[in-house]
Amino acid sequence: HILGFKNNKIVAYTRIFKPGDYFENASIGRVVVAKNERKHNYGYDIMNASITAVNNYFNETIIKISAQCYLVKFYNNLGFKQIGEQYLEDNIPHISMIKS
Repeated sequence: HILGFKNNKIVAYTRIFKPGDYFENASIGRVVVAKNERKHNYGYDIMNASITAVNNYFNETIIKISAQCYLVKFYNNLGFKQIGEQYLEDNIPHISMIKS
């Protein structure tokens, strides 16, 4: 679990997964930023911290995610590239993305 705090309150969160837990590759999931805090770029901060954690804890540089389609540009800005076709996960359009 990667937590982002502001004034002693959690404002951002992700989970990191080692290879084989969720995908064949390491993964980052359950990315969330408090709605009233999204204008502060905490999404980029928590994702960069999560990418660093995957690199450090699992010694992995390839990371696969299941991204909500409306966030593709956000993940592109972090170095992720789309792979495969769009699919539904929990009735929400998603796309697989990978960073290597």
